[in-house]
Amino acid sequence: MAYLCLLLSGAALLANGLATLGRIPRRDAGVLSLAIGSLQLVLAVGYLAAAAAGPAGAALPAETLMTAVGMVLFGLTYVHVGIDTRLGLGSQGLGWFCGMVGFVGLLLAGSWFASNPFLAVLWLCWSLLWGLLFGSMALGWRRVDRFTGWALVLASQATATVPGFLGLAGLWPQQGEVAAAAAAGLAALLLAAFLLARRGTVPPRAAGRVAAGALPDGAR
Repeated sequence: MAYLCLLLSGAALLANGLATLGRIPRRDAGVLSLAIGSLQLVLAVGYLAAAAAGPAGAALPAETLMTAVGMVLFGLTYVHVGIDTRLGLGSQGLGWFCGMVGFVGLLLAGSWFASNPFLAVLWLCWSLLWGLLFGSMALGWRRVDRFTGWALVLASQATATVPGFLGLAGLWPQQGEVAAAAAAGLAALLLAAFLLARRGTVPPRAAGRVAAGALPDGAR
């Protein structure tokens, strides 16, 4: 169920990244986020119910609980995005929620580091994405929006779709060397997102010159 949630997250991250870049309507991404988030919450409840079906009174393993926490955090984020978009709530509350989730993601990354380093690397990247959303929506750092959009688009497949498929296929990597390579690859993707964001940014002085040039002669 957790791997299926990852596959679904790949679609939601991609849609929200494209919406942030203005490539698709935010309403479309909001509807998809609400649907995916709701399904992920149902999957999280089912995952915990299946795990709790063991011997009566037996405590659930920490790894099971942390996996369920991750599923719930993703699900709640997407549901919040969907509701925020549909109702036009302004996104500030969503931004602060993303900040909290980003912090919890760092805790999860540290918790997974010893037993599942590849997943720890993924959580570090997801925490960065949530942090960017926190900066944009809660703190008003709109300058990071293009970088956030490209980061969501590029990371969606590398941190969600592909790992989800690997997990479903029974090929989830456990080696530390793979985790290190994944960290390097994700760093390269984030650098690419930064460069793509800068390519579409007009410097303030240049923007002023363009705007002035667009005015009629008598209005300058």
